[in-house]
Amino acid sequence: MAGHEQHYIMPRAQFDKPVKLLIVVSPYYKDIADNMVAGAVAEIEAAGGTYDVIQVPGALEIPTAIGISDRASNFDGYVALGCVIRGETTHYDTVCNDSSRAIQLLGLQGLCIGNGILTVENRAQAEVRADPKDQNKGGGAAAAALHLIALGRKWGAQTKGVGFKARSDAIILAETSNGPKNA
Repeated sequence: MAGHEQHYIMPRAQFDKPVKLLIVVSPYYKDIADNMVAGAVAEIEAAGGTYDVIQVPGALEIPTAIGISDRASNFDGYVALGCVIRGETTHYDTVCNDSSRAIQLLGLQGLCIGNGILTVENRAQAEVRADPKDQNKGGGAAAAALHLIALGRKWGAQTKGVGFKARSDAIILAETSNGPKNA
């Protein structure tokens, strides 16, 4: 069965300092969402992290809530959880593509986000993927966020320049003998 192929799972991320995540979940399909949250919570707790959970109406609101939280709070990372089941209209494609694209854009801005928004053909596929004892996609999304946080902390701790960022000691302000030059 294709859904049960073996794949490599990275070792759990480890942290020297506490880590705090925000789980943003759309409970549109409440039983599926609850299973995904349970998987995410177990993974965060196993890594020694703490978390808060907020709910939003649908998958399209998940990236917006993450963006608001990033501007107004102090979370290290985010876990996006939801489920979109294909229906009879093209709305499915819009919700899947736009929520995924928005999460990717937030990630490219530096946010550590594990994307656990399921995009499935039917409820049976969603149930298997959400079940913490089966595919545990909620736990996988939390693990992804934790790994990104660990990576950010690793590189954030470096004292040398990274990429195109100038080293802080390379920035010199023009001064006159009487102090900084006024323009």
